[in-house]
Amino acid sequence: MNTLARRSLFTVLTAVMVSCTPSGPQKSDYLLGYERNNGPTGAGAHHPAPAIPDDISYWDGDNVSGPPLIKISRPQQKAYFYKGNVLVGVSKISSGNEDHGTPPGRYKIIEKDADHHSSAYGCFKDKATGAMLNDNVDIRTDKIPPGAIYYPAPMPNFMRFSGGMGMHTGYLPGYAASHGCIRMPDHMSKHFYDNVQLGTPVIIE
Repeated sequence: MNTLARRSLFTVLTAVMVSCTPSGPQKSDYLLGYERNNGPTGAGAHHPAPAIPDDISYWDGDNVSGPPLIKISRPQQKAYFYKGNVLVGVSKISSGNEDHGTPPGRYKIIEKDADHHSSAYGCFKDKATGAMLNDNVDIRTDKIPPGAIYYPAPMPNFMRFSGGMGMHTGYLPGYAASHGCIRMPDHMSKHFYDNVQLGTPVIIE
């Protein structure tokens, strides 16, 4: 193989490696898009569109009756909504990451809050300028720096099923990235939220 051919092969292999490598650490990304959309005041849309186009999520349950049931598949990163024995909706999700896993089990919806904010996670911003200082804060362990202000992470359409964990609107990077909650696209979290009641079973596999 001549020098030119070797250089061409190296360029192609490098491009493939870069395209398959995650862009940055796979952290929580709890507030990804929050700074861009909201600014210092916290007004506006909560989260951007999923990192990967969503050609999976759908809802077809408005005219279907029957008791609701949610099944969540962590390996598939999907949530399934049933009414009776009829599958009426599927949502892409992002479940807990390696450090904050979403435990499998059988749960029930124990709280609904359409305008929920996290009691533990959020961000630090400069009080004077509104500049983001840290977008992945655990307020239980991270002290607020001098001149900073803490903003709790927004969790619209929150459906709590165990402890601090629930389903809610959130950013979907294409892999399990949350602190244990089940993130969904906003339109799907609204469908799920509107069609569950306290006591609705949630099965996590």
